[in-house]
Amino acid sequence: MGKPDTRKIKDRVSGYRVMKFNQVAYSLYSYMNLQETGLKFEVFDKALTGYYNMKRKGQVSDKPVITIIDYTKSSNEKRLWVVDIDKKEVLFNTYVSHGRNSGQEYAEYFSNENESYMSSIGFYVTDNTYYGKHGLSLKLEGLDQGFNTNARDRCIVMHGAEYATADFIRQAGRLGRSLGCPAIPMEKHDEIIRAVMGGTAVYAHAAHDAYTSQYLDHVTAMAELVSERSKEIAAPKAS
Repeated sequence: MGKPDTRKIKDRVSGYRVMKFNQVAYSLYSYMNLQETGLKFEVFDKALTGYYNMKRKGQVSDKPVITIIDYTKSSNEKRLWVVDIDKKEVLFNTYVSHGRNSGQEYAEYFSNENESYMSSIGFYVTDNTYYGKHGLSLKLEGLDQGFNTNARDRCIVMHGAEYATADFIRQAGRLGRSLGCPAIPMEKHDEIIRAVMGGTAVYAHAAHDAYTSQYLDHVTAMAELVSERSKEIAAPKAS
């Protein structure tokens, strides 16, 4: 008998882990009724994959919150979600602006360059807050080399804006645009920023053929998920 093909075995194991992760992701997606909110499964699946990869690398805190932005959707739609994956709840679903040079109603162009006034895509981790001209604002640290790693130098932050509201859409026919920051409705920005501050994951999605990320590895995401659940089972229960 010949020796087993270890590469084929590894490929089968990897394929199984990808399938299992997708099943877990879809179960969570269905439980939270995310389809009804307009969030596509493929976008949620990528965000969740990135979250567990970031967690495995120790790049996010224990706060089980993910912010998801889908720039493939019209700016007239609520295309930002904040989800708590422990509580299995949608905390927020609201509007978010894109950069003025990314497009009009739709965001079509993205950049990591200074003074591009475009949005950047990929995975971020939330950093410190500060008070600026938009009130409470949240710094973002870009993690995807070549796609958003200049976010700090570009002063790309989450902040509130009067042009990121349903009223503005009614008046102008589309949401207002930022200089590249994910601007959110002023009446909700304090609450949202306080919910996601402190080292949580952010994923900004777009239809961008060139986009690749080390954080979209389903195999390592599944390994982290298994490790996390093993710790939960092993942890002593409070009496």
